[in-house]
Amino acid sequence: MSQIRLYLDEDATHNRLLQALRNRGADVISTVEAGRLSRSDTDQLEWALNNRRVIYSFNVRDFYQLHTEWLGQSRTHAGIILSKQDYGIGDQVRGLLQLITSKPAEEMENQVEFLGEWIRW
Repeated sequence: MSQIRLYLDEDATHNRLLQALRNRGADVISTVEAGRLSRSDTDQLEWALNNRRVIYSFNVRDFYQLHTEWLGQSRTHAGIILSKQDYGIGDQVRGLLQLITSKPAEEMENQVEFLGEWIRW
């Protein structure tokens, strides 16, 4: 079983978040680093699949809709983690690390996880 590799979309990319996750051993890349700014959500999800990365986004409505459409079309994605924007960096790091250490990448295929369920108070 392999560990989840993250792909932070434009909305969720924050340098402090990237650095904090990397400092704790997470394999994470942003849309900026991948040279994929201003691409469509569909394009981002396809890139994530092709690179075996789970996308992390604050764009809950659009990515959940995309997830539903892809399942209806029997399309596969590597996984989606959705979050509301008002979590602080520390909460996001805590939740993402909890998810990464608890669930293998293979179990994320075609799944949506909501970060709030993984944040431990």
